[in-house]
Amino acid sequence: MCKPRLAALAPYLLPMKDKPPMPEKTKVAIIGSGNIGTDLMIKIMRLSKKLEMAAFVGIDAESDGLRRAARLGVPITACGIEGLVAMPEFAGIEIVFDATSAGAHKRHSEILLKHGKRVIDLTPAAIGPYTIPPVNGDANLDAPNVNMVTCGGQATIPIVAAIQSVTPVHYAEIVASIASKSAGPGTRANIDEFTETTSQAIVAVGGARRGKAIIVLNPAEPPLMMRDTVYCLTDDADQQAITAAVEAMVAEVKTYVPGYRLKQAVQFERIGHNSPLWIPEMGEAFSGLKVSVFLEVEGAAHYLPAYAGNLDIMTSAAMKTAEKIAQLAAAKVAA
Repeated sequence: MCKPRLAALAPYLLPMKDKPPMPEKTKVAIIGSGNIGTDLMIKIMRLSKKLEMAAFVGIDAESDGLRRAARLGVPITACGIEGLVAMPEFAGIEIVFDATSAGAHKRHSEILLKHGKRVIDLTPAAIGPYTIPPVNGDANLDAPNVNMVTCGGQATIPIVAAIQSVTPVHYAEIVASIASKSAGPGTRANIDEFTETTSQAIVAVGGARRGKAIIVLNPAEPPLMMRDTVYCLTDDADQQAITAAVEAMVAEVKTYVPGYRLKQAVQFERIGHNSPLWIPEMGEAFSGLKVSVFLEVEGAAHYLPAYAGNLDIMTSAAMKTAEKIAQLAAAKVAA
């Protein structure tokens, strides 16, 4: 039986009467009081006009995330998924974000779906369909569980899809470099799942014939902003059309992640038949066009400093998806 050390949180708790009412909003909960969950909570409370924080869930009563939630007047539990189900607020919650780990998510999803809750998975568990807002953001709104892939996937797969819209992408490789300080225990525990899930989503959502993902936790001081590199091998195609498609996609992502930007112009290299490129992952030689796109993601600093763009793009994508789900549900009720 969970016995959270709530005494440690007592100084931060606000009386329920001090919480301002937020009518006509969809009530949501977040499981996971680490970097991603805490950033998402703050983002929802500051920015969302459609979502209301109804519960914040962790397993460590002394975690910074739970303390912040308590100070902000959000109902909390340090008893994990069992504590959430036992909370009086649980009945009114419609959407639950899971920001824990891929291993824990399978159990969480089973419990939440049994209670009729919609689940947005911010782990690489990939139980539900991959969802990248500017690529297939409207395709999975009726799914009981949607997966937000990974921070690297959210940053790079839109670019792969943009290039794919112009010419077939035979191979896409992405390298996501994030500040070590922005990677909490959950992220570090999910490194293997990160590469596997992102690689699969490059193909399933980005449209590439083959995908590969690499993540780098950069320990540099001061911490560096998130950087992402996308390499695509394509047929020889109109370079201006590819550039225009990439720039249009960057503009679309910027609508919900303002710090998302091209670091430099899109780069092209022609690989001739007389000197083909051998691709070990595909077991074949390639000739055609190599497209290189260099991205930077500056965070909104809702929780960690601006270098943590990996948090910002992941939580922004999750919030945007939840708002679309809430909007669709409201429209169905109105109809």
